[in-house]
Amino acid sequence: MKIQIVNLSEENLKNIPVWESYPYSCKYCLYWEHPNEPVKEGKEKTLQKKLKWLRRVKKEFGDCGKILYIDEEVIGYAQFAPSKFLANSINYNAGPPDNNAVLISCLFIFDKNFRALKLGKRLLNSIINDLKSRNVKIVETFARKDKASNPSGPVEFYIKNGFRVYKDDPQFPLMRLDL
Repeated sequence: MKIQIVNLSEENLKNIPVWESYPYSCKYCLYWEHPNEPVKEGKEKTLQKKLKWLRRVKKEFGDCGKILYIDEEVIGYAQFAPSKFLANSINYNAGPPDNNAVLISCLFIFDKNFRALKLGKRLLNSIINDLKSRNVKIVETFARKDKASNPSGPVEFYIKNGFRVYKDDPQFPLMRLDL
């Protein structure tokens, strides 16, 4: 089993798998980037908006996502950026995130069969190492208390990986890791 984690690009974003329910794929999800946009605009239009967002963030901040492959198949996706690029971050009760922090908006292993292999930890460590090399001092995320399968990840996962509850909330506390 060959595991590879690479930076998100316009080319590999298109390789992310599609599933049957909305938003159908991480490549079509604009939850964090455009929270006020119509929910179902069509896949091609949504993908173009995602690509435009990716180009902007890469230009102004640098790499802002990771893709995890197992034997050439996309298994995981992560997205992160300063909160100014993630408009929905201000809508959380435990927010807003620190202006100096990088917010992990998504960290998701698609296939449940792979979640027990600690691939999420590998993906998270790849993000942390990347951010350390860029002199980022604070990493934050809104984790979920009541459901482990959400795209941002469960509170327990982040606590096991060195994060702490920075601002509590019954559903989505703001988690923080000081680098």
